[in-house]
Amino acid sequence: MTSLARTARDAGVVAKRNLIKIKRVPDLLVFTLISPIMFVLLFAYVFGGAIDVPDGGSYRTFLIGGIFAQTVVFGATLTGAGLAEDIQKGIIDRFRSLPMARSAVLAGRTASDVVNNVLVLIVMSLTGLVVGWRITTSVLEGLGGFLLLLLFAYAFSWVMAYVGLLVPSPEVVNNASFVVIFPLTFISNAFVPLETLVEPLRTLAAWNPVSAVTQAARELFGNTNPLAAPPDDWPLQNPVLYTLIWTVIILVIFVPLSSRQFQRTTERS
Repeated sequence: MTSLARTARDAGVVAKRNLIKIKRVPDLLVFTLISPIMFVLLFAYVFGGAIDVPDGGSYRTFLIGGIFAQTVVFGATLTGAGLAEDIQKGIIDRFRSLPMARSAVLAGRTASDVVNNVLVLIVMSLTGLVVGWRITTSVLEGLGGFLLLLLFAYAFSWVMAYVGLLVPSPEVVNNASFVVIFPLTFISNAFVPLETLVEPLRTLAAWNPVSAVTQAARELFGNTNPLAAPPDDWPLQNPVLYTLIWTVIILVIFVPLSSRQFQRTTERS
């Protein structure tokens, strides 16, 4: 068996272990699924009436792409919190005593969180259908929208994996991640049109990768307003390409960073 095949096999075992853990602690999965439902209902029925979409578009249709992007980014905190918890409880030390590839721990952790994001997107899609959201493009374009969201979420989970290896406990991961994720998701077009933001926040939001993945999801789901003028900014005119560029950049930077930090962390313990 080649080294790559051995790593893939071991990563599959670690991913299966993480998924079984969710099954044994169903509260974690339940609250993970309830959170995005609350966001959809809260913004659709509470804040939606106070936010205008340019040229009279439907705010609920506009909203869902942003909620999708926000949720998969927030979901990446599970990766960091899970790794911090495993280190705190000595699970990583047990892995080190086994004849397995070390890189399989991180690969398995991030892979299992893709499954979690698939479940979340399914629940959110059903909630969106209830409030009036629809996919009006082809099946392939709709699947492309979901695939792009999952791809970006997978890349971002490596950012949070690095954070989880740096901090001493899962509680710190949650607090630290909000410092990064809140500005990233709220200074974007996820919840409000960019036209409502003042400069320089508007420029910052236009080049924010969360705005790009949100815009890409809206276009692939057919949720853009045909009466509204298209955005002038290059990232929002080419949201799919811009999201893919950011996905590659994040993976190129944070996969080696996380792997190196994992080695340092395990050597200290």
